Amino acid sequence: MREIWQRRKVTILAYHDLRPETADRYFTCLKSLYNVIALKDYVKARQTGTIEKLPPKSLILTLDDGHKANYALQEVIKKHKIPITIVLCSGIVGTTRHFWFKHVPDRRNLKRLKGLADKERLTILAQSGFEERQEFGCQDALADHEIDEMKPIVDFQSHTIFHPILPRCTDERAIKEIYESKKELEKKYGLDIYAICYPNGDYTEREISMAKNAGYECGLTLDAGFNSQHTDLFRLKRTCISDDAGINEVVVKASGFWGYLRKLLLNCPRLLNQFGAAE
Repeated sequence: MREIWQRRKVTILAYHDLRPETADRYFTCLKSLYNVIALKDYVKARQTGTIEKLPPKSLILTLDDGHKANYALQEVIKKHKIPITIVLCSGIVGTTRHFWFKHVPDRRNLKRLKGLADKERLTILAQSGFEERQEFGCQDALADHEIDEMKPIVDFQSHTIFHPILPRCTDERAIKEIYESKKELEKKYGLDIYAICYPNGDYTEREISMAKNAGYECGLTLDAGFNSQHTDLFRLKRTCISDDAGINEVVVKASGFWGYLRKLLLNCPRLLNQFGAAE
C-alpha cells in the first residue's frame, strides 16, 4: 500500500492529545517510512501546480483542538525537526473554558449529542451543568503564552470557536464559528490562518462555501483516503489515529490498509460478522 498507492500521494494524519513519549515513538517510526512535510507546503504546491516537486510518500501531521498537553510536545517536535499543524478553538484557548465533548464521558451519549441540532445539544449540556462560556478552575486548552512560545515551531490553524458540529448549526451560528475564529486567532496571536478543520470532520457544501468566503485556502475533513493534485482543497482527507495506538496500528492505519479493510468489511456483512466491527 505504501510503496504503490501512497508513493505519489499526500497522507494527512490526525491526532489529538499525544503524550511526549508516545509522540516520540510515533514520529521516529513515521519519519523512517515517510517524508514529513508542512500542510502549507502541500497547499502551495496545489495552488502553483507544482505538486510533483513534493517528496514521495509525503506525510502531514495534525493535532486537533489545542489541548493543554500539546505544550509538552515542544521538545519532541524540536528533536525530530518536523512540521506540525495544531488546530485551535479560538474561544477555548487562552481561557479556562472547557471542551464540551470532554464533559460527556459516555461515548454513546456523545455520539447522540453530535447528531442533535446545535441548540438542542447546548440545552442538554446546560441541564447537566455545562455552558460554552463558563470559566472553570483549570485550563483545558493551550494558554496564550504557550501558543506564543510554540509559534516558531508549530503551524496553528482554525478549528472554529467552540467546536460545534457545523452542519447542525444555524446559518448565523456556522458563519460566526467559521469567520470569527479566523479573525480572533489572527488578531490575538498574529497567526496566518489559511486552513479550517471541520469539528468532528463534519461538513456540507454550506460550510465549504462559508470557508471560501471567509478567506480560508483549505479545509480538513476526516474523510478516509489520500490526497493528490485532484483532491478538493476544502475536502482534504485525513486518517484519524487514536492517541494510545500501538506502533503496528499506526503503521497499518497510516498506510491506508486499515481503511481499505474496514470498507471491505462494511460492504460485506458476512465478513463483518466474522471479524467484528472495524474500528
